[in-house]
Amino acid sequence: MIGKIDYIPPPSFYIPDTLRKWPWKRDINPHYVECKAESSTWLESFRAFDPKAQHRFNMCDFNLLAALAYPRLNKPGCRIGCDLMNVFFVFDEHSDVADVNVVRKQAAIIMHALRNPHEPRPMTEWIGGEITRQFWANATKTMTKTSQQRFVDAFDAYTSSVVQEAGDRDGNRLRDIESYMKLRRETIGARPSFAILEIEMDIPDYVIRHPIIEAITKSCVDIIIIGNDICSYNVEQAGGNTHNLIGSVMHEFQIGLQEALQWISDLNDELVQKVLSDFARVPTFDGGIVDEQVAIYVDGLGNWVQANDSWSFESQRYFGTKGLEIQRHRHVALLTYKGGTEVLGNRIQLRLGDERTCQISWVLYINGR
Repeated sequence: MIGKIDYIPPPSFYIPDTLRKWPWKRDINPHYVECKAESSTWLESFRAFDPKAQHRFNMCDFNLLAALAYPRLNKPGCRIGCDLMNVFFVFDEHSDVADVNVVRKQAAIIMHALRNPHEPRPMTEWIGGEITRQFWANATKTMTKTSQQRFVDAFDAYTSSVVQEAGDRDGNRLRDIESYMKLRRETIGARPSFAILEIEMDIPDYVIRHPIIEAITKSCVDIIIIGNDICSYNVEQAGGNTHNLIGSVMHEFQIGLQEALQWISDLNDELVQKVLSDFARVPTFDGGIVDEQVAIYVDGLGNWVQANDSWSFESQRYFGTKGLEIQRHRHVALLTYKGGTEVLGNRIQLRLGDERTCQISWVLYINGR
């Protein structure tokens, strides 16, 4: 259960610049505009949301996240990345407002679709199954068998973690920092996203599992978590969502918001220092193609960290139209908590469309006023 903190929240807070020492700079795939148009048209064809809700969803521009995360993939690869980001966030929006039993069914549908991409989905099934099936049927045309298996395994762990998150939500559970990070390393969806970096590669499992490669991967996942949880915190706390590192830190140490942000910023600085040290220690494996692919892969991990940060401010997901302004001055006005399904000032209650959706209300951040 969530404990209570005798604490008056501040009217605003300061977002630390967690990537001020990060050497990767913003980059974007040259096929972004074309792939965004194709992937958006594809997603909208499912009518997972009604037109107004779909418009709000599009304002988040999840295709931009893919283009930033995979700047060196060719056009088919960029399209796979765009489709994947849309799959992620359709599941995210639907599962966020469902109880654990519904989310468990959604997760099972997704995984069955991934493992059977050429099997027709039942017409009465939740729409996420068909979206996933079509995404994967297209992706497997390009991805190597190695990257396919790594993706499916990682996505299975991801969907299972989302079920656990739903159980926490139903039980009003706030995890301690260690327990939260263990779960969040899966709910963030980073590892299946990393598999897209290797869609044309055949990196052996023993290489991916090498202690240095695994250490770099884990550190990058944790830095992405920190960046995401900092940027999403304001919207989530306003809606009563407790699946956020900031809330766990405030509760565990009984400290205020800005103190928690400073603690997290210090942790992030340690992670940045560690991962840069580990990058310098990447071993040689075969002196040939594997080493070339590993170099591209680990560079992609570093870029993913930067991509997540850039998208968080450039899209309207967390800061509305004020993202780039906030990225410069780092100050954010704290939204007032009013519960998860009311109109929240700069959030609005929307209705999912079509009888194949879960037919429940959801909320989406839409502006910065």
